[in-house]
Formats: sequence, structure tokens, C-alpha cells
Amino acid sequence: MTETPAARHHREQQAGSLTTGTHILLPDGRRTAEIDQVELEHDDFGSPALVLASLSGGGTLRVAIGTMVTVVDGAHDDVTQLPLPADLPGAAPLAGAAQAQPPAGTGPTAVPPAVVLPPLPPAPPAVNGPGEEELALIPAPAGTPESVVEAAAEAHPDAEGVLLLADRLSKGVNFKSGSCLKDLSDLAHELFVTLKDADGALSIADLLTVLPYDGNPGRWASVEASLALASYICRQDGQDKRAEVYEKLIRTPENQETDAFKARMAAKVRQRSLNEPNLYDKEIFRSIDNSNHDAEREWRLLRLESLLFLRAHGGSETIGITELERRISNELEAVRA
Repeated sequence: MTETPAARHHREQQAGSLTTGTHILLPDGRRTAEIDQVELEHDDFGSPALVLASLSGGGTLRVAIGTMVTVVDGAHDDVTQLPLPADLPGAAPLAGAAQAQPPAGTGPTAVPPAVVLPPLPPAPPAVNGPGEEELALIPAPAGTPESVVEAAAEAHPDAEGVLLLADRLSKGVNFKSGSCLKDLSDLAHELFVTLKDADGALSIADLLTVLPYDGNPGRWASVEASLALASYICRQDGQDKRAEVYEKLIRTPENQETDAFKARMAAKVRQRSLNEPNLYDKEIFRSIDNSNHDAEREWRLLRLESLLFLRAHGGSETIGITELERRISNELEAVRA
């Protein structure tokens, strides 16, 4: 750790993206230090709140995850690392670490021994997408997207919900339109949930299940819902191999992040959302109390989508497959009544 030459290049970086080997400007604004290890501390809601950066000279720098810190590029080429004084503002010795007693007469500038944090857990393994042979299990549509929609509507000439969606889609299926994808997903769910037409629902869902992940959360939500529905239909029909293809495809976004730190953070957030899904309990109970059956059905449909999503992910740490199957069956019975 030493004085930072004026010619060295500085840049701002959010504390949450700091990694091992990064050189940062310390709170005194004069010295730099190399990060040896990075650990995260979460708040009471389970969200990352504090970055604990173990410095190579000893001690730990605590930084709020959203704070912008100054990163010194090229510092590893010419900076001589000196130990970090324990009394440096913003730095703290590691919790539970043994504190060295300063020799007599040395005063408060004595340096605690360097403590190395245990290595962070490895980044989650990349999610492997389905291969060509697996993708071949998803049949090609029988005609144009518009003709597939038309065939579904003709099979249910008295179903008002199906006819309304089919009429909008008959003007042309645009796979770049979020509203069009939502209509297709809603049509697949209407066919399966309300009309118990699993084959028709699967034919519509497969117009979406083969679409690649484009990074747009709005459009992907409709694809995701269709993948979850298709997976459930195939599981119920005994087509487990085909269901596995949909389940791999629904995990496509998990394979996009190449940065190990960000991938690790995303995996934690994803697991927390699976463990604590929004099942709309309050909204459903409120609708029941108010005898609002239409609102209750709409909320139950949203709950059903959440349960199907969990089922496609193989359950979670809090809800297993058997319990999911029971809950999905209950919701289907409730919304079909």
C-alpha cells in the first residue's frame, strides 16, 4: 500500500462488483490496497447489503453494496503493498480474528496479523441447454402460426375467451411483439385450464417454446409461462423426455451471465424467489371474503402460473414435487369449477 501516483488511471466502480485482485483507493484518499477476498453480508430481508473486502495487507474494508469506489488500474504493476493499519477509517479487522498485542512503546500503529478469508463457494455450474436431438422432440407446427391458432379456435366454436384471443391473433402473429406473445400464452392457458384441451394448448404453447431468450423480460415472461405449461402437460401425459426439454429451455436465462460473481448473486436471488414464491394468498382470501368470484378466479390463475413455474424447476427447497402436484391439482379444480 503506498501513495497513488497522479498519472495512474482511476475509475469509479460499484462495490457490489468488486473482485479478487482489484486495487482500490482507500477511504483516506491517499493509499491503495489489493483485494484478497470478497464476501457479502445480507440484510434481514436476505438481500446483499455489505461488501466485506479482505485486503492483502490484512484487515477488512466494509463497503455498502451500492457505494461507488475508486478502482486504480495498473496498480499491481508498481504498487508496493504495505499492511493496512487497524485504525484506518472504514477498515475493520476480521470478526473473530485474534488481535495482536502491540509491543511496548509502539503505540496504536501496530499492525494486526494478516488473516485470509476462506475461499468463496464456486460459481454455480452453467446450465446446459438441450441438444439438437432433444429439441427434435418438440414437433414443428402444423402450418403457419395463424393456421395453428385458427385450428384451435375451430375446435371450440362456443368458447368466447378462445374466439376473442384468436380474433386478435388472426391479424398476424408477430413474435417481436410482447402483446402478441402474451395473447398466445393466454390462449394456451385458456385451452388447457378452462377447456381441458391439452393437445390444443400444447400446439399453441409450442409456437412460443422454441423462441430463443432475447434478454427482454417482458417478452420472455410469456415464453416462460408457455414452457412451464408445456412441461406440466407432458409430465401428465407421460412424455417425460419432452418435458425435460422444456425444463431445460426455461432455465436459458441462467446460462447467460459469464461473470462468476454476478452468476453467484443471480443464483442466490433465483433460489430465494423459488423458496418464497408469490402465491397471492392475501388477494385470494380477500376476494373470497368479498364474495368476488371473478377476482378470486383471476388471482387463482396467477397462483397456478407460479406453481407451474415451480414445477418446471423441479420444485424448491420449501415446496417439493409431491406438494406442488397436489396444489396444482387443487387450483385447476378451483378455476374449472
